[in-house]
Amino acid sequence: MSDLTESGATTPGTHGTHTVQGLPITELAERFGTPLYVYDGDVIARQYNGLRDLLHPSVEMFYSLKANPNVSVCALLRSLGASAEVSSLTELVTAQRAGVPAERIMFLGPGKSRDEITACLKQDITVICESFGELAMIDEVAAGLGGVARVVLRVNPSFAVKGGGLTMGGKPRQFGIDEEALTAAPDLAARHPSVQLVGFQAYMGTRFLDEDVIAENSARILELAENLSERLSVPLEVVDVGGGLGVAYFPKERDLDVPVLAQRLNPVFESFAARHPETRLVMELGRFLVGHSGLYAVEVRYVKESMGERFAVADGGTNHHMAAVGIGSFVKRNFPMRLLNRAGAEERAAWNVTGPLCTPNDTIGKAVELPADLRPGDLVGVERSGAYGPTASPVHFLSHGYPAEVLVHNGEARLIHTRDDAESMLAPQILHDFG
Repeated sequence: MSDLTESGATTPGTHGTHTVQGLPITELAERFGTPLYVYDGDVIARQYNGLRDLLHPSVEMFYSLKANPNVSVCALLRSLGASAEVSSLTELVTAQRAGVPAERIMFLGPGKSRDEITACLKQDITVICESFGELAMIDEVAAGLGGVARVVLRVNPSFAVKGGGLTMGGKPRQFGIDEEALTAAPDLAARHPSVQLVGFQAYMGTRFLDEDVIAENSARILELAENLSERLSVPLEVVDVGGGLGVAYFPKERDLDVPVLAQRLNPVFESFAARHPETRLVMELGRFLVGHSGLYAVEVRYVKESMGERFAVADGGTNHHMAAVGIGSFVKRNFPMRLLNRAGAEERAAWNVTGPLCTPNDTIGKAVELPADLRPGDLVGVERSGAYGPTASPVHFLSHGYPAEVLVHNGEARLIHTRDDAESMLAPQILHDFG
């Protein structure tokens, strides 16, 4: 049995029809079509406010747009008080259109272009630098603009902390500058006169579900920042402890206990803030803020049996929800899934839920327990799908295109991304006449 708590976007309604803020999924599917992503704004607010209310006030919460870069999702989080962490020029523009001011935006990523760096420096947006080569480019661009760039150094620590779904520090990585390399470069600031080094960032991994591990990560990153500050003579104006707070998707996982997490973290931050009262403390949050809010709804087109296994072939699949296929896992594990439009039979059966793609990999649920009487026209929902959905998926494969996305806010369903059709898919292409 799963240890997952019921904190997804849908709640049971009458006759087994599930609802989002009282709106039946069946009505949303009829209005906007399927496949369809639905995000519950109340769940996003609950996730943000639930942590914000308990977390030490010195910590600034940044929303990592990579988790879900929709401009309306970003605007909702900005209205709640979130700052923005972006990793591309389009994400930067998205955050700005969502109303996030420049002083509350940070730009990171291991392969920044000159154009991205230039855009940041022209607007005094803090850049998180990930290599010596990038630092040299930032210095060059800043000199050309006649200014000084504010730069936070991303560190790849010599230590690693276990417990994350994907380790991003403490090993050979394209991310950040190795701690040993930094300590061997005490003249780093002097060599880059158009750069003002203002602090440090480290990001140890993703999908942490252990409160003690997160607290240990944060404490070690703060200690690392203090040591590097002293050795490199870099003021601690900014320290970014990363984040990586997880969401429970699979059996035997549990969601983070936010009061316990705050209880573990706050003494760490309190101690650091007492020593460095002027330092801006940053935590990056993506999946944690939006993951629970999302539902990916597909309509079953056909049901069949093949060599003793049941298949429900739906109108959407891994082209919209690649995360559900289990990339990076040796064993396929299913996101929580359920029948949405009716109660279904009490008898349960194992169903393989697949999409319309011409590949056996297009399986978003393997041996999922669903009602035995599953039939064409039924709606199946993949829950906890608010993070790393369509933008992290091959939406153009077989030219099915991008699904519609809807945000339910204050009981009103708002279309926040239109569905692709043949014309929108072909619009960027250029047809030449070959006779």
